[in-house]
Amino acid sequence: MTEIRYATTNQAKVLSLKRRIEKYAIKIIQIPLKMPEPRSYDVEEIAKAKIEFAYKQIRKPVVVLDAGFYIPSLNGFPRAFVNFALDTIDIEGILKLVENKPRSCEFVECLAYHDASLSEPKLFTAKIKGELSDSPAGTIQPHQWSKLSLIFIPLGHDKTLAEMSKEEYLNWSDVTLKESASKMFIDWFIKSGNYSG
Repeated sequence: MTEIRYATTNQAKVLSLKRRIEKYAIKIIQIPLKMPEPRSYDVEEIAKAKIEFAYKQIRKPVVVLDAGFYIPSLNGFPRAFVNFALDTIDIEGILKLVENKPRSCEFVECLAYHDASLSEPKLFTAKIKGELSDSPAGTIQPHQWSKLSLIFIPLGHDKTLAEMSKEEYLNWSDVTLKESASKMFIDWFIKSGNYSG
């Protein structure tokens, strides 16, 4: 079985990736590595810096995931500074900022991978589109990463991620998997020669 380390302290991210790749006989091992948070608007730049740091520490095949949340009517705010926005103005503050403005938004996720066979990390980026609810709704579940689940309504749905039952959430997750950064990574990894299946 192929082993890949996942450098993160976020257990929900680990569970999500494990669920998405378990059928490929790839074992994910969490490494709760505290990483520096580069100051950048660009999630790819942040993911690249984090994977380079993680690989120097671990020296084994490793992934990191970084994500940003972009609201076009707020010039992209909060971008890659999601944690800062949640720590300062929280989800209620985000909703206040979009009052009387278009509510479209998107997550941008970048999964980065590095191992000894690569001269540079591989980056896989995807977008998940949706809109902001009028008010927080639902309950955050262990498989959800962030408070944004309370206000993010995925494209084509009429409830927030946090309002969805576990079954609804997993069905939505399966649909988004087809265009996710983790799917792009899996497709590349299987063809890369590093996969032993």
